[in-house]
Amino acid sequence: MYEQLLEVQALDLSLQQLTHRRANLAERAALEVNASQRSGVEAQRGEVDVTHRELVRRQHLLEDEINGVRGRAETHEATLYSGSVNNPRELQALQEDIESLRRRQRVLEDEDLEIMEELEPVVAQLAEFDAQLAALDVEASSLAAALDVAAADIDTEIAGLRTRRDSVAGGVADEALADYEQLRDQFGGVGIARLEGNHCGGCHLALSAVEVDRVRKLPGDARVVCEECGRLLVR
Repeated sequence: MYEQLLEVQALDLSLQQLTHRRANLAERAALEVNASQRSGVEAQRGEVDVTHRELVRRQHLLEDEINGVRGRAETHEATLYSGSVNNPRELQALQEDIESLRRRQRVLEDEDLEIMEELEPVVAQLAEFDAQLAALDVEASSLAAALDVAAADIDTEIAGLRTRRDSVAGGVADEALADYEQLRDQFGGVGIARLEGNHCGGCHLALSAVEVDRVRKLPGDARVVCEECGRLLVR
């Protein structure tokens, strides 16, 4: 029975190792790096996007003002050349208004041009960030697919070991199995070990000669516990 428990212990350790390996697959770590890189790029893009939105907002305001100034100038010009105004002073005032509006239009158009020049590198930056994000997304998809395959392979191994473990544990008395499970939880995964000479295979400490002699005289199915660590021992 205790030999079977020792086999259960070996299977449990293998399951523990596989579970750890599954949780620490290289693809999983690479996905975490990818996500971190993506967050960094998104943060940088967000900062540049704020600048882009502000420049676009200013450009729209300028263009609205340019259209308004141009419209008033064109209205004055239409009046000027329509022949509906004959008073020299009114004609002169119209001409002055038109010149003032055209000057204002040129100033606004120069400002609009400056904003367009500012926008050019900002738009290029956004495009570069978008390209980086797209590349990271492609990489993430590839890593996720590889992770699924690697995890599925380990899951298949785990399922096989669990089936084997259940089969072996089925031949152990419930009381002994519960005893082992409790000790396994208590001692970080190792609840039973082999007595190798006078050393416990669990804590690797030497038992006293008196204790070893006592243990060897016990019946084969007797419950033996390491006097140093408290784990079950198999002779």
